[in-house]
Amino acid sequence: MADETKEITKKEAHTPKGTEQISARRLFRPDVDIVERKDDIVIMADMPGVGKDSVDITLENKVLTIYGKVDAEIPEKHKLYISEYGIGDYQRVFNINEEIDRDKIEASVKNGVLKIILPKSEALKARKIEVKAEVAEA
Repeated sequence: MADETKEITKKEAHTPKGTEQISARRLFRPDVDIVERKDDIVIMADMPGVGKDSVDITLENKVLTIYGKVDAEIPEKHKLYISEYGIGDYQRVFNINEEIDRDKIEASVKNGVLKIILPKSEALKARKIEVKAEVAEA
């Protein structure tokens, strides 16, 4: 039987040019899926260990920033002997254009997956145009 194991590695987040990281905590760049649907764009970010109260999403000007804080969970009266899985926070930054209705953005998190729904502006949504029949003149 073939060995079907897959090594998963977290990607370190890159600090945007012209900025500096001020936290000593490790910062990871979560993998995302971005799906465009008829009326919206959906971003799904893998952020294991992040819950509703530990995620922060901001939209300033045209920049959408996702930040998730993860705390190492070591049970009481236990001491960490070895850790092969990196613990750290998550951050991802996206540029958002005018086609997004900023007032209707929604976000939810479930089982370590953050889902952000970016509705398209009404002016940019496809719409059906009615065709009228004209009566032929005699």
